Amino acid sequence: MPDDGSVALRLLLADDHPVVRAGLRALVETLDGLEVVGEAADGQAAVREAQLLRPDVVLMDVRMPGLDGVEATRLIRARVPDTAVLVLTMYEDDATVLTALQAGARGYLLKDVGQEELLAGIRAVAAGQAVFGQGVASRVLAQLAERPAAPAAFPELTERERAVLELLATGLRTAAIAERLALSPKTVSNHMTSIFGKLQVTDRAGAIIRARQEGLGG
Repeated sequence: MPDDGSVALRLLLADDHPVVRAGLRALVETLDGLEVVGEAADGQAAVREAQLLRPDVVLMDVRMPGLDGVEATRLIRARVPDTAVLVLTMYEDDATVLTALQAGARGYLLKDVGQEELLAGIRAVAAGQAVFGQGVASRVLAQLAERPAAPAAFPELTERERAVLELLATGLRTAAIAERLALSPKTVSNHMTSIFGKLQVTDRAGAIIRARQEGLGG
């Protein structure tokens, strides 16, 4: 807890190596304003713990058994949109960096980062900013400059409405969507009504068809 009485940023550590998690926890506990609220040894556990704990930031490794860090990031951003994901890994190849960012990670740091840079990165992504480690940013920008910008699907939807639509496109019913997003069924129904209006469809089936045409729910 910070000495000034402000609320600490709550972190979830996701890495399949216990020694790495222990080291991260020890490091984080030396930094003012941060609190480790949970750990996960694989991507599935990271998604589950993120939904249960609602941390401010997930420190996410990329290569983990089962569900990897990229897919875990995608699911966390869909199901817990208020949680930021900061990738912390030893892999810095362009493909891994870009797929992590496309999945919704707000930052990408390497594991040899210093504690001050790590602290700054955590605070930045928690505040909604993007952060990249030394040597990563210039290569990411170069890669993005070479690619035509792809328009985001359904830019008219809010982040929460998009999360509802993504789950709806997988075939989930209202109650199941509400459980996944920790919302009431009535709130989900209200979001659906808004989604139907914005997509100019009249029912769930129409929304699912539109969503799947854009690659959601596949």
